[in-house]
Amino acid sequence: MPPLAAGIALPWDVAVADPVATLSAARTEFGDTFVVDSGEDRYLFTFSPRGVESFYALPEELASKGLADYRMLRRKLPDEIFADRRTLPSQLFRRDDVAAYLTNLSRALDMSGDELGDHGDAEVFALTRRLAHRMGLASWAGPGCADGPRLERLIAALDDLDGSAAFVHPDAMKLVAANGKAAERAALEEIVEVIGAVIDEPTPDHPLFARIVDEWADEPAADRRRGVALDVALIHIASMSNLAAALGWVLIDLIAHPADCARVSEGDVALAEQCALESTRLAQRSIMPRYVLADLDFDVEDATFSVAPGITIATLLPLTNTSAGPGLEHWDPRRWNRHRLVEPSELASVQLVTAFGHGRHSCPAQPFSLSAMAMTATRLFGAYELTPRWDTAPAALPGQIGGVARAAGPAPVSYRRR
Repeated sequence: MPPLAAGIALPWDVAVADPVATLSAARTEFGDTFVVDSGEDRYLFTFSPRGVESFYALPEELASKGLADYRMLRRKLPDEIFADRRTLPSQLFRRDDVAAYLTNLSRALDMSGDELGDHGDAEVFALTRRLAHRMGLASWAGPGCADGPRLERLIAALDDLDGSAAFVHPDAMKLVAANGKAAERAALEEIVEVIGAVIDEPTPDHPLFARIVDEWADEPAADRRRGVALDVALIHIASMSNLAAALGWVLIDLIAHPADCARVSEGDVALAEQCALESTRLAQRSIMPRYVLADLDFDVEDATFSVAPGITIATLLPLTNTSAGPGLEHWDPRRWNRHRLVEPSELASVQLVTAFGHGRHSCPAQPFSLSAMAMTATRLFGAYELTPRWDTAPAALPGQIGGVARAAGPAPVSYRRR
């Protein structure tokens, strides 16, 4: 067994003010590979070049990403949202689907411009979250769900349901469990009521929603409404919450770099995608877990460990993303070219640095996410001058362990149409 980091626990089990800093300190004390026993779970953390390469090479049938993610998200989400789903988020990012999503994003940006008007004040992450909700719901939630009363009801319910709270606010999960996930189940029923009401309406401009509905065509009406609504809810939760946060950090980083912001405002899409990659890399707070299903051998630099079923093998992106090579703690979009690092030779392994993961378990929505962030940045900065109104630069929420960072406080800006 690797060294046991005695006295270290994860924030689902005990209060941890900053789990990333805690695991960084454990790495300093125990080395690049160590074990954490937390609650009823054992974690094998690895940060060495060979260890991280071994991690990304783990086959799903031996060490499951899907099961590890489920075990984390079910702390917040009711089990029924996972059961018997017929359309999954991983099925929704084909090329023609992405083209439709980007069309919907363009419409959502038009609507956001109407809401913003010519000048005013806004909070960056509230703006990007509303934009992501509107774009996603326009894509897979049926007619009338991207504006008006249906939009407002769905936003409120989805914010209550949001599965990302499992890793954004891990300290709150004991209370969620103690309450029997009552608020989350009430949010699901609201979503069923809203989505159920639109299932029988014509859907000529909603091909993806029609596809989801068709998957339930053989079921009685009540089961059909519920099945479609839960499919839509899981798709939206899995696809939008991290994208909304990443969008916010791109806007904040560009505000802080006026020269790059000027080029993006002039329509430099390639630079906007580089900025999206770099902002996402620096904003990563992701724990990357794999839940071991069968005995396996796990290689690191100087040892091979026999790992038993029930152990979670994990790495933590914020620790490797900023320490694996010189200058990685600084924002520099020019380190990227076509989704890859320009000079990976400076790294002991290219897999030590990532914005969206590596290999078969990299995020399937990466091409769409980058296009969406680039479109949002070029459109917003092309239309508006944004002026920061914060006293200190926005920072990551310290208690988070997973996903793209949420901000520790508001990020207010004023804006004026160009």
